[in-house]
Amino acid sequence: MNDTPIWLLSGLLVMLLCISAFFSGTETGMMSINRYRLKHLAKKHRSARRVHRLLKRPDRLIGVILIGNNLANNFAAIVAAIIAVHLFGEGSEFLAGALLTIVMLIFAEVTPKTIAALNPERIAFPASYLLKPLLKLLYPVVWLVNHFSNGLLRLLGFNPDNVRDDVLSKEELRTVVDESREDIHSDHQGMLINILDLEKVTVNDIMVPRSEILGLNLDDDIESLVDQIVATEHTRLPIFQGDINNVLGILHMRRVNRLLRRGESELTKEAIKRFAREPYFVPESTPLHVQLVNFQKNKRRIGLVVDEYGEVQGLVTLEDILEEIVGEFTTNFAEEDQDITANPDRTFSIDASVNIRDINKVTGWNLPTDGPKTLNGLLLEQLEHIPEGNLCLEFDGYRFETLSLSDKMIDRVRARHLHPAKNKDTEDD
Repeated sequence: MNDTPIWLLSGLLVMLLCISAFFSGTETGMMSINRYRLKHLAKKHRSARRVHRLLKRPDRLIGVILIGNNLANNFAAIVAAIIAVHLFGEGSEFLAGALLTIVMLIFAEVTPKTIAALNPERIAFPASYLLKPLLKLLYPVVWLVNHFSNGLLRLLGFNPDNVRDDVLSKEELRTVVDESREDIHSDHQGMLINILDLEKVTVNDIMVPRSEILGLNLDDDIESLVDQIVATEHTRLPIFQGDINNVLGILHMRRVNRLLRRGESELTKEAIKRFAREPYFVPESTPLHVQLVNFQKNKRRIGLVVDEYGEVQGLVTLEDILEEIVGEFTTNFAEEDQDITANPDRTFSIDASVNIRDINKVTGWNLPTDGPKTLNGLLLEQLEHIPEGNLCLEFDGYRFETLSLSDKMIDRVRARHLHPAKNKDTEDD
């Protein structure tokens, strides 16, 4: 090559640098591509399917890329040394090596790899057209290199046959949803997050407490029962005899509607029992995602929550679970539900029987939910006794002032978050 013109050698060097840049960028593009987006695109685009097949054997893909890259780099070093000798004489090879290293870092490594990292699909898809036939052409060399490389990996304690696991955990999936806020509407993003949280919440967390269950007590006279049926806003009511633990069934208002149209005299307690469907019981520790499936399997929309002793603790409906996913069906829970009302002084007047999770939703607070389910229970746990008069207490950055009491519980409180800005900064950190 000593008699080769300088311009030809220079062109060859530039071509080798371009080849090196191609393999460097291709390596980064292939390894940086989003595997889940690639699986989606593989259903529509042939180039995506080609890249997907290449990535199934990353050892072979990396082998052919590195063989091409190293060949280009080594030949570039030889050509650069010959050019240096032509121009500056013997001994200038070291200078050529130093200059070539800088040039290769800029133009054949950093720049193409940065471009590929920013646009992996635009680099990987076109490159796959060349890599696939190149892999077939160099397969014997690739096989030999991988054979020794995989043997070395096994000696070091690694299994080269273990392909990267692309299965996402729930927390990783949550992060993916959180980072997709530009592509997913905030409402839809919230629903997806709520679905992931269903397994962390049990029916005990969202049920209507036993004391608030509206039902038909067959010990009442028929006129009172008819008045309840006519006035109720619910489509289903539990019926019981004397006590909710002695539940007889669930009555759908649609089934008694035709009897009421004929005249109240045709609606009797026996008819109510006859039209009622057998009760459906739900263990209080059942996670919401399990209960949602159970409602679907059993074709039910309402269930009575029972504890380990079979005592009825509350009532849960399909609507309650759906609200955990899509949010409250009312337009503004804080304004329409008088149980939680916002005051001008940034405090909230709260019915102490309200569920703590509902308080957190309305106020944006972070009251603990792993213990008592209602605010009354939380405050009594802190006090360790039922107060004889109104008092004020603080804990976990919140202040609670009791407004009204009864013999057994706290009825209503005024609550304030003492350091909302400080807590928010801490959470962000």
